[in-house]
Amino acid sequence: MTATSRTPVDTPTDPVAENVLLRPWSGPYDGVPPFGQERVEDFAPAIERAMDEHLAEIDRIAHDPEPPTFENTLAALERSGRALDRALAVYGVWSGTKSSAAFREVERALAPKLAAYQDRITQNEALFARIAAVYEARETSGLTAEQQRLVWKQYTDFVRAGARLDAAAKARLSAINQRLASLFTTFTQNILTDEDEQALVLRHESDLAGLPASLCESAAAAAAAKGMSGCWLIANTRSAMDPFLTYAERRDLREAAWRLFVNRGDAGATDNTPIIREILALRVERARLLGYATHAHWRLENAMAESPDRATALMEAVWPRAVARVRAEVADMQAMADRDGAGITIEPWDYRFYAERVRAEKYALDADDVRPYLQLEPLRDAMFWVAEQLFGLRFSPAADIPVYHPDVRVWAVSDARTGRHVGLWYFDPYAREGKRSGAWMSAYRIQERFDGEVTTIVSNNSNFMKAAAGEPVLISWDDATTLFHEFGHALHGLASHVSYPTLSGTAVARDFVEFPSQLLEHWLSTPEVLERFARHHATGAPLSPEVVDRIKRAANFNQGFATVEYLASALVDMALHVRPDGDVDPRAFERDTLARLGMPPEIVMRHRLPHFSHIFASDSYSAAYYSYLWADVITADAAEAFAEAPGGLYDRDVARRLFDGILAIGNTQDPMEAYRGFRGREPSVDALMRKRGFED
Repeated sequence: MTATSRTPVDTPTDPVAENVLLRPWSGPYDGVPPFGQERVEDFAPAIERAMDEHLAEIDRIAHDPEPPTFENTLAALERSGRALDRALAVYGVWSGTKSSAAFREVERALAPKLAAYQDRITQNEALFARIAAVYEARETSGLTAEQQRLVWKQYTDFVRAGARLDAAAKARLSAINQRLASLFTTFTQNILTDEDEQALVLRHESDLAGLPASLCESAAAAAAAKGMSGCWLIANTRSAMDPFLTYAERRDLREAAWRLFVNRGDAGATDNTPIIREILALRVERARLLGYATHAHWRLENAMAESPDRATALMEAVWPRAVARVRAEVADMQAMADRDGAGITIEPWDYRFYAERVRAEKYALDADDVRPYLQLEPLRDAMFWVAEQLFGLRFSPAADIPVYHPDVRVWAVSDARTGRHVGLWYFDPYAREGKRSGAWMSAYRIQERFDGEVTTIVSNNSNFMKAAAGEPVLISWDDATTLFHEFGHALHGLASHVSYPTLSGTAVARDFVEFPSQLLEHWLSTPEVLERFARHHATGAPLSPEVVDRIKRAANFNQGFATVEYLASALVDMALHVRPDGDVDPRAFERDTLARLGMPPEIVMRHRLPHFSHIFASDSYSAAYYSYLWADVITADAAEAFAEAPGGLYDRDVARRLFDGILAIGNTQDPMEAYRGFRGREPSVDALMRKRGFED
């Protein structure tokens, strides 16, 4: 639910009321998070107090003497818990970007309490009875389509959370949820510890052979920040490791870097294996309590895929074609290594290095030749330009907004046609200690309008390496694609124009949420973007039309690798969660499942189980990592809708249908119905095969 500035502050005589996290947000744009005023010691008392207040609100709704109606039950639920929403928004920022030893202690203590609090709501029998009564009468009580969708969503979520279980089963379910919350927190903290404490340190200039100057400068700055002047530090994060593995000529250092990265969370004090084992066992027990065959059946019940079998069938249709492509890619790389007299057999730590060399030879396209044109700030401006061209969203720097770190900047977003304020966009682009790796979108406040317009606040977070002072940040093509992807999530949140926060923005089915983000990736490679924003950092010259053409022709290069490393993770995830028993040895299961699938030995899963945060840091992507592929079926089909239009990818009519019929409606409509409304039919998997070059 959303946080707003409308909830009255607690009485000044209560010392907890002085806690900044409990106050309504003040300042411009309907209020903004009070970053810079909070302290670690504020979180536990604020969140515990806000949970108690929300439970009291829930109790009042549950025991309202008036007969249950949409207004006094469902709308009342939407209005409740605002103080907790605000506190958790700031808490989430700290968890993802400012974690420290002291904060991690708070997280470990609060995780089971938050799970227990949530269970107290969904297991409240009086409240569920009121929701059920409104649900039964929803089609005859004059509710709007959006209100009916909200009733369905809340009723279904309560049932899936165990609202109809008996007392003993509810107690056990709550115990499971509390234990899982603790395990998720420990899993995440173990990975963060490995990423903070492990790195590849290069001590001699000869270790830098092959590395671009920009990467060397970033690595030198990272080492200096750790007090290791005269050295170069490659952080144990994807954004640092991938370019190193792509360019480093020292094969022994590539292997060392690769092993450091793929073995995060897999040994010593931060070994996540026993945590995974317990998570899987508890998920199986929970699924049985709730009446589902497996955890996967529970997770996919209301997804677009509907069942594990349908999701698996899609993955298995793509897998053999992707593996065949990998064999061809490896053959090209091995031939190059043999021709050079390297005397090696291609191993996983060689894949990116030789793939880059093959790309340069086949397409006269060297990623290191493109990187000088891919500056972070102009690419950010490119995203703004695309958002305005397609959807009429304009981004303007917002001054005097408090931020949680000096690296963070804020933009105000408005409707370019009407001038209406839409929301705020925070951007946190750089890696640092205490920040989890990867890239993501967050919502600090969710759009709503049932009690008046409340605008949204969203953020994008990345982990780029900072450049040396005065130098631009140059990023890879893959990182630029990820930048556009995450911005697609942000646009999904910013475009939202619904009444109720539970249905707002990106709160859609897991296998639909990735659709808008994956679709936006297509605009990066358009000539309109590259000619305007991909300019050489030193000369200002744009990428030549010949290079743009080569980028287009190389679009499907290395798709075997990209698809197999992702699908391996998705297939292992699903295989883990369709098991009816929870006794799993994670290392053996990963090894044996990949062997059964025929995993090419030159590739590993994109996320090995010990650091697979998507499925073990929460339930969110568990049994649902397939959703990126499912969403890409929709993405490829939607991209063809643009390609078929007179204006191509910049066709305003198609963009408006996408905005109004997909992005703006949140979860107010069944996603397949929404897509049919946009496209006129269901998506075709053939479009995905064409997109990835797997037609044959």
